[in-house]
Amino acid sequence: MWLTWREATQRALYGEGGFYLRERPSGHFRTSVVASPAFAEAVLALLREVDAELGAPAGIDLVDVGAGEGVLVRHVLAMAGRGLRARLRVTAVDLSPRPDDLPEEIGWSARIPSGVRGLVIANEWLDNVPLDVAEQTADGPRLVLVDTETGEERLGGEPPAADLEWLKRWWPLSCVGTRAEIGRTRDAAWAAVLARLDQGRAVAVDYAHPVDNRPRCGTLTGYRDGAVVSPIPDGTCDITAHVALDACAEAGRRAGAISTALSTQRAALRELGVTGARPSLDLARTDPPGYLRALARASEEAELIDPAGLGGFGWLCQRR
Repeated sequence: MWLTWREATQRALYGEGGFYLRERPSGHFRTSVVASPAFAEAVLALLREVDAELGAPAGIDLVDVGAGEGVLVRHVLAMAGRGLRARLRVTAVDLSPRPDDLPEEIGWSARIPSGVRGLVIANEWLDNVPLDVAEQTADGPRLVLVDTETGEERLGGEPPAADLEWLKRWWPLSCVGTRAEIGRTRDAAWAAVLARLDQGRAVAVDYAHPVDNRPRCGTLTGYRDGAVVSPIPDGTCDITAHVALDACAEAGRRAGAISTALSTQRAALRELGVTGARPSLDLARTDPPGYLRALARASEEAELIDPAGLGGFGWLCQRR
């Protein structure tokens, strides 16, 4: 069946029997959440900042969008002190079924709740929001169609006017054969997050690229069982594409964000205390087991902030 990439990805990931309705992410790719508990500690530190900004209200929200197995919110809840935990309202948002062993304190929803006061975090969520792909021809951009069984591609018609406007502003195509991933669906998804945030911060963490350095051939990728595979939209693999976070930021501003910060995960986590610093050798002499634990922790933190790996992810933080 020939479909646009957006339609094909929607069916493959979220349609009946789709990849994300039957599979758990941890079986297929590694994220910051599973790389180290230091990531959850950084999210908790961010949550405490938001809590202080809001004046330590009687109730504060933590919403994890694209929660997967709920690993991040489990960790944050376990690490939160008694005082914060008593005021914390935790919601994991995902289309997959609620895990059987998820603590009762964690709400599970297919939709982002409205009226959020606190912190919304979307870690590697926007890269799984389906989008269309366009290729530049001598006659202008054309949508790329894909065979859902084989992954074979062919060109279709012209993108809708709104997509052409998006391409002109955020991913200009000039040379014949170059491609763009039309991120207007991601912009809309992120704007919807901001619309549900009454007060606090929303943070998106993802593979990203800026308008002045978009990849010429796009970034569509498949993952299965921990390996990169061809992105065939038949429901057997994850399908992902990097995110134009700068375009999402503008959508967030239009949705009511009053401040915006775009940075890398390396910069953001370092500000939250994740440094990857090795422990002193003196500790090896006075407390060898403690030294080994600290060394392992430093290695985990180094992975999170490695600019050639997870540390190169984009962080978009917006306030309302």
